[in-house]
Amino acid sequence: MTSSSNRPQESGSVAVADASRLAQSRIAEGRAFNATATSYAMQGFGYAIVAASLPTFKDRVGLTETLLSLILLCVCIAAAFGSAFADAVATRKGSRIALAVGFLCEAASLTAVTMTDSLPTFVAAIVIYGIGLGAVDAASNMQGALAESQSSSPVFGKLYAGYTLAAAVGVLATSCVHAAHLPSISPIGIAAVGTLLTAVVVIRYSNPYVSLKTRATVRSDVMPRKAIWCVGMIVFAAFVVDSAVATWSTLYMRDGLGSSAVAAPLAYAVYLVAVLAARLVADPFVRSRGRRLTSTVGAFIALVGCLMVVAVHSPTAAIIGFGLTGAAAGFLVPVAFSWAGELVPSRSDEVIARVNIFNYAGAVVGAAALGAIAGNASMLSIGFLLPAAALALTLPLLRGRWQTQLSA
Repeated sequence: MTSSSNRPQESGSVAVADASRLAQSRIAEGRAFNATATSYAMQGFGYAIVAASLPTFKDRVGLTETLLSLILLCVCIAAAFGSAFADAVATRKGSRIALAVGFLCEAASLTAVTMTDSLPTFVAAIVIYGIGLGAVDAASNMQGALAESQSSSPVFGKLYAGYTLAAAVGVLATSCVHAAHLPSISPIGIAAVGTLLTAVVVIRYSNPYVSLKTRATVRSDVMPRKAIWCVGMIVFAAFVVDSAVATWSTLYMRDGLGSSAVAAPLAYAVYLVAVLAARLVADPFVRSRGRRLTSTVGAFIALVGCLMVVAVHSPTAAIIGFGLTGAAAGFLVPVAFSWAGELVPSRSDEVIARVNIFNYAGAVVGAAALGAIAGNASMLSIGFLLPAAALALTLPLLRGRWQTQLSA
């Protein structure tokens, strides 16, 4: 029989053990968040290097402008399949495995790109890269949703800010390697090594949670299709804006407004700075004002920016307008994926994978449809009515009833 004098010692031992487990749990959560942040940063870094290397690919493989456009379209389509692939893997093995597999696909494809001058091999490698791209986009957002649920505080803003900042570093790294004339160093090779190392970090430290343990869970929690479409359309609008500005802003500045070769890229540069600034303040804004107001403010500011580009035909107004449109990607994307993670917590991986597909639809519309509407560079300002319309249609969604099951 245990004496009463031993009970305080036992209670103290239990308290120490509980404190130790809590400390270990917090350390594990911290490492998982850092791994997630690393995956966002590596995705931005690698994608920026690929985008900045397109002229090199064009010259080495012998791509025409038309063929390059078709390949980029194939990348978007492949990325949509990659998002669905991440959904299938995550619901069985967890988003950690889906994220690692996505990075491995990227690493393999980028390695192949650096080693081939064959057009068929290049196209096959780029399609595989697109699948990896979509898988990483979806799975990193799944991990972000897990991190946010554990922290009980917004985190998507800082995660996407890391993505944007790393993308800027990727562009600068590509430029520096080319400027230094280092034939033994390939920017794509750097990206391949980085994605491979990130896959190792993800396997080692990311959150191993599997959202669907049994098929009974699948059947019991119904997918809210209307809410998924509403959140997806918010993502769609944000990427219509992002793709339109990335693809057409410099051309509009140069050929539509007669800006110099030095001044023309400033519009996109200001846009990227605005995106980064918005993502840095998104989490504090959500904490103080809520997601609904944060996203509404972002959509409205971006809408004003698009309308300024359409209505005022001057380089200064265009630069300001494109800067204002940065609020779309800066505020809407983090908030949308935060919402997606809460629609059905037990099936958050599935929800996020489906919402993520709207990303690529928006990218295709923003890049291709805007140019088709405008017809030529001098009419591109009219084309920016397309992202303006997408943003205008988003505003009612941000006030919709689908949000009643969520916190503001």
